[in-house]
Amino acid sequence: MDKKTVRIIPSNPDDFERQFAYVDSIINKHRTTAIATVNMESLLTAWEVGQYISIQLKSSHWGSKVVSELADYLKRQNPKRRGFGKRHLYNMVKFYDTYSTDDFQRLGEHLKLDEIVQLPIAQLEDTNGQNEIVQLPIAQIDSALKPMPIVLTLNTFTNHIEILNRCSTNEERVFYMLYAAHQRLKTEELRRCIVTQTHVALLGKEKMMSPKLRDSYPNIDFVLKDKAVVDFLNLPQKHNEHHLHKGLIEHMKEFILELGKDFLFVDSEYAVQVGGSTKRIDLLFYHRALQCLVAIELKAVDFEPEFVGKMDMYLEALDRDVKRDNENPSIGIILCPSADRSMVEYTLSRSLSPTMVTEYRRKLIPQEVMQKSLDEYCSYLGANLNENTDN
Repeated sequence: MDKKTVRIIPSNPDDFERQFAYVDSIINKHRTTAIATVNMESLLTAWEVGQYISIQLKSSHWGSKVVSELADYLKRQNPKRRGFGKRHLYNMVKFYDTYSTDDFQRLGEHLKLDEIVQLPIAQLEDTNGQNEIVQLPIAQIDSALKPMPIVLTLNTFTNHIEILNRCSTNEERVFYMLYAAHQRLKTEELRRCIVTQTHVALLGKEKMMSPKLRDSYPNIDFVLKDKAVVDFLNLPQKHNEHHLHKGLIEHMKEFILELGKDFLFVDSEYAVQVGGSTKRIDLLFYHRALQCLVAIELKAVDFEPEFVGKMDMYLEALDRDVKRDNENPSIGIILCPSADRSMVEYTLSRSLSPTMVTEYRRKLIPQEVMQKSLDEYCSYLGANLNENTDN
């Protein structure tokens, strides 16, 4: 037989698709690795620089003028290098000072953050063959050096600065580190989530849900909000459902960010057949994590019990005629400006449908006390963060 290059032709054309998908997975894997490596080095740079400057400032060796001189020196050394001006250097100091404290370390141990944080590649856990950062070449300050907490690797330094500048407690900061990683938030998206107090909306334990919803989806508390801020609509005090509906369609990107990035918009005024009548669902979404359809009914008036009966009908129609065999039962969300919680509880207690009531706010709600639910949230995210880094 002549020595020739042998070309193997798949017997089934579908084999090409699987082989192409394999090549695509190789590219994505190494691209993810490269991005994670660059982010790790950027964070270590900020940590070590912030650490060194912090120690010098605290020892009274340096003052504000010296930090300015350092920024000027770094610019002269490399005029094209960005991110090391005076303000950026002080951000690095704040980054180190905030997360090197014993309080933050104790919180991390309590929440078992090291256990739930799964880095994309093993070598990122140990860039130098040891679980600590490179020590500074200054013998007299070696004893003060601290390793960077691994939970910080979930976000970019830009995201961390947003969290540092807008959050007041370590519990709140940890929540947004985990939430931003889970939802893959960009900095401007993260900023809106902090401003609209997503931690309050997600971690609240008094959500207005039917027993069927909790039974069908045990982790639903950490997925669906009971409050949504729609300040981007600029709704007047008196508005109707048409104004609300039209505004949400025109600002769908902002609305999905407010709901959560796992929501995929399907259609507006989605038609379902009930007997001889055609009924229309205001907004229909698909939720990737829950793998189910989500029907949203819009109301410009406070909650009324009859809203639930209408939603039950919609969900039954979706499950009978639209839902696929591999999908979970459809969920209903009644979005209204306000609700009497006792009335909602009485109404939903007998509902056989997975339904919840979410209140929308035209403007930002006032600051509220941070909910003490990070333990459960960390447990919920443990597997999900790892799943995200694998995809």
